[in-house]
Amino acid sequence: MVKIAFLGAGSTVFARTLLRDIFSFPELREATIALMDIDPERLRDTERVAHRVAEQAGAHARIEATTDRRRALDGADYVLTMFQIGGYRPATVVDFEIPKKYGLRQTIGDTLGIGGIMRALRTIPVMLDVAHEMEAVCPEAWLLNYVNPMAMLVWAVSRGSRIQTVGLCHSVQGTAAYLAGLLGIPADEVSYVCAGINHLAFYLRFEHQGRDLYPELRRLLVEGKVPDHDRVRFDVFRRFGYFVTESSEHFAEYVPWYIKRDRPDLIERFNIPLDEYPRRCEAQIADWMEMRAALLDPDPAAFDRYEEARRARQLAKLEAAGEYERAARLRAQWAEEAQSGQLTRSEEYAALIIHSIETGQPRVINGNVMNTGLIDNLPAGCCVEVPCLVDRNGVQPVHVGALPPQLAALIQTNINVQALTVEAALTGKRELVYQAAMLDPHTAAELDPDQITALVDELLAAHRAWLPEAFQ
Repeated sequence: MVKIAFLGAGSTVFARTLLRDIFSFPELREATIALMDIDPERLRDTERVAHRVAEQAGAHARIEATTDRRRALDGADYVLTMFQIGGYRPATVVDFEIPKKYGLRQTIGDTLGIGGIMRALRTIPVMLDVAHEMEAVCPEAWLLNYVNPMAMLVWAVSRGSRIQTVGLCHSVQGTAAYLAGLLGIPADEVSYVCAGINHLAFYLRFEHQGRDLYPELRRLLVEGKVPDHDRVRFDVFRRFGYFVTESSEHFAEYVPWYIKRDRPDLIERFNIPLDEYPRRCEAQIADWMEMRAALLDPDPAAFDRYEEARRARQLAKLEAAGEYERAARLRAQWAEEAQSGQLTRSEEYAALIIHSIETGQPRVINGNVMNTGLIDNLPAGCCVEVPCLVDRNGVQPVHVGALPPQLAALIQTNINVQALTVEAALTGKRELVYQAAMLDPHTAAELDPDQITALVDELLAAHRAWLPEAFQ
């Protein structure tokens, strides 16, 4: 039967989501699930969760847990990567706190900017090690990557190995559902074509039963009905003519316009949540601790109480953001699940890809792949996010053509940073790290070249435990 390896399985909450998705398909309920993490305690937690999900789904899966990566990979058909090198503490905290000393503030710091550059330098060597081990023990397997910075990692793996890989994110399908909800339209009734790069892709077409929805989105601007948490994206929509996939807090740090230390009025006007990612990490750690306590509780009803509380928090968060249709859809899914006893799937792509390749059922997803002539006016060989057909032949990207010129120009500013960072990671050339940081739109808008060089030096020194010798 099919073998699916989870690398970074100690990300218990996310691993649970993907396991539920996998076991929702009858054809995958006898799969071998190989869970791997470097933290034995968190690995045991995920193993407990995996058995619980399998039992709930009526699956007869073979569940293995190991701290040995090569053992997890041996004979795998699919490899899901979901780890964070250096963890939240200290690595991510360092990525936020040291730049603050220079007056450089971030919101998420995992995709671009100085935080994204450092995360890439820490993570690319590990991803390449994974790919090379796959070449030895499961050379035909698909690498399904969920690790950020997505574009840089897929780019590096594609350059440095022969492994077939696709990067997966939920921003395309998630934003489509969000926009449908704003317009009062069922999410499964909208259709779209979306392309660009990860976290900076645009809906080139967005329709409901053949009707263009862009005029209705523009009406939200005219009528002052833009959600408070999404002012940045709607401002970009107003100026560039197309809606971007990633959230306002992400997008604000991909460009030089919205986060400026000498313009607190901009932060307030666009409602930008500085230091948002550390807050999310703290919340995720608290959620994991709550889940763990429920798993270890001798009362069998404890986990049900945890799940009820978690879902209530999720609904409250959606409704606070004005995503009422999405909240209603979740309530309906959960009610259906309770009535039928069948697991409902999340919006993540991994299980859909595995099921389509295994069964031949065709699906279209948006994946991150190398630009082999897929988007005409972005550089050949960069990593792009485009529609992909998935069936027994694997993940097959679709040719998009040329993007509107203003979108290609905006995306290129991010590709410049990605290209230099990947080259730095593959060659060990320190000067490329300086140059990547100097070309980063947000960093360059706040700091001069000497400040950027000093910041990079301090960050590389702080991250020396996770970096190749060339950067130490």
